[in-house]
Amino acid sequence: MTEITILCPTGHLGFTPLEKDSFLAGCELKPDFIIADSGSCDIGPYPLGADGQASPSAWQRHDLEVMLLAARRLGVPMIIGSASDTGTDRGVAQYVALIEEIAAEHGLAPFRMAAIESEITPADLRARLAAGTPVTGLDGRPEADDALLARTDRVVAVMDAEPIASALKQGADVVIAGRASDCALFAAPILNAGMTPATAYYAGKLMECASFCCEPFMGKESIFGRIREDDIRVTAMHPGQCCTPASLASHAMYERRDPFREYVVSGYVDMSECRYEQMGEKTTRASGARFVPSATPMVKLEGAGKVGERRLAVVGMRDPYMIQNIDKAIGWARARLAERFGAPEEAGWQVFYHLYGRDGVMGAMDPTAPTQPHEIGVVVETLCQDGKRGEEICALAARNLFYARLPEVKGTAGAAALMSDEVLIGKPGYEWTLNHVMPVKEAGEMFRTRFVAVDGAARRAA
Repeated sequence: MTEITILCPTGHLGFTPLEKDSFLAGCELKPDFIIADSGSCDIGPYPLGADGQASPSAWQRHDLEVMLLAARRLGVPMIIGSASDTGTDRGVAQYVALIEEIAAEHGLAPFRMAAIESEITPADLRARLAAGTPVTGLDGRPEADDALLARTDRVVAVMDAEPIASALKQGADVVIAGRASDCALFAAPILNAGMTPATAYYAGKLMECASFCCEPFMGKESIFGRIREDDIRVTAMHPGQCCTPASLASHAMYERRDPFREYVVSGYVDMSECRYEQMGEKTTRASGARFVPSATPMVKLEGAGKVGERRLAVVGMRDPYMIQNIDKAIGWARARLAERFGAPEEAGWQVFYHLYGRDGVMGAMDPTAPTQPHEIGVVVETLCQDGKRGEEICALAARNLFYARLPEVKGTAGAAALMSDEVLIGKPGYEWTLNHVMPVKEAGEMFRTRFVAVDGAARRAA
C-alpha cells in the first residue's frame, strides 16, 4: 500500500521561530516531504492591504534556512504556502530571494524551485463582474460590486492542491506558493501518490498547525505524519507531547464555522463520521473522512483596503465613580468631538474606545456580565484619511475623558491618567473588504507558476 510521510515543523512559518530540536528528531525519520504554512487571516487585514508582513524577516529566514538545509540534505521536496504571511506576489518574490540567498550562503547543489503566484487585481475582478461572474460574500456579506472593489487595495485568491501538485510533477524540489488553503499544501503530494481527495485534504487539515494537534499545548514543535488511504497517523516529535484522539479531533474542528467541514476550491471534506484511535503513546490514527466535490469549482478571495491613518492614545482610570460611569463619559467625549470635527460618518473620521479591564477584547460580544473593575486601561484609537487631523481628533478624544461632565464629580483631577502625553502614530488602518467566493472553470486557473533554477554552489563561487 502506498504511504507518504510528511514532517511539519510549524503552523505559521516565521511568526515566531520554530523549535529546532523536535524538527531534527523528525528528520531522523526520513520524511518524504517537509511542509509548512506561512500565512494567516488571524493577523488582520493590514499586511494584505499594505502588502507588508507581520513576521520579522529574520525569523522567516531562520525557519526557511532550517527547513531548506534539512530538505536538501535528505533529498526531499519542501513546500511553503501563503508566503510571507499573506501570499501576495511580493511575499512569493521575497521567499524566492531568501531561498536563493540561503542556497548561495551554504553552497547548496543545484535544485529546481517553483514560485506560484496567487494575487489578482481589483481591475480583473471588475472585468469578471462586468462579464457576469458573481462574486458571492461569505458569512452574510453581500455580493461584491464596483463600490466594494473601489475600497479594495489588494486581493489574493486561495489555491487548493492543484497548482502545487502540478509543480511537484514538473520536478520542483522547493515550492513557494502564494495564498493557499493550509490543507492544500499537504494534500498536493498525497494526491500525486494516487490517494483520494478525502484522505489528502483531511490529512492536511489535521497537520496544518503542527504541534497544535497535540497535548499539552506547545507551539512551533514538529509533528510527523504517515499517510495511507483512509489511514492517517500523526506523531508528536517533542518528547513532552503526545498526539491523542482528543487533541487530534479537537484540531480537526479548529477554526471552522462548521466543525465537520473543510472547504477547498473543488469541494469539501466531510469529517462528521471520522474516527480517532490511540496507536501507541505519541501517535493517533484518524480515518473515515469523505470528500464532497463541488459541481462548480469555487475560489475563495481575500481582499483588504485602507480606511485611514491610525493614531493612538493610552489612558488609565482607577477612580471608582469614573469607572462606574465610563460609558457616559465616553458618550460626552464623542459629542464634543462631533461638535468640533463634524459627525464622523459625514466628516470621514472614526474613534474607538477600547476598555481593557472590562470588555476590551470582545466588546459588545463579551458573554460575561459587566462587573466593577478596580481599574481600566483605555486605548483610544482614531482613523482619519488626514493623519494630522487624526492626531488632533485622537488627542481630544483622550483628553476629554479628563473633563467629562458627570453628575457628582467633586474633584478637578484624578479621574484619568495618561500613560504618555503624546499621541502615538500607528500603522494605517485597513479593513477586510473581500471574504468571497467566485466560480472558475478550472481549480488552478487563477494561479501562475514559474520555475527558478537555483545553484548555490555556483552563486557562492561567483
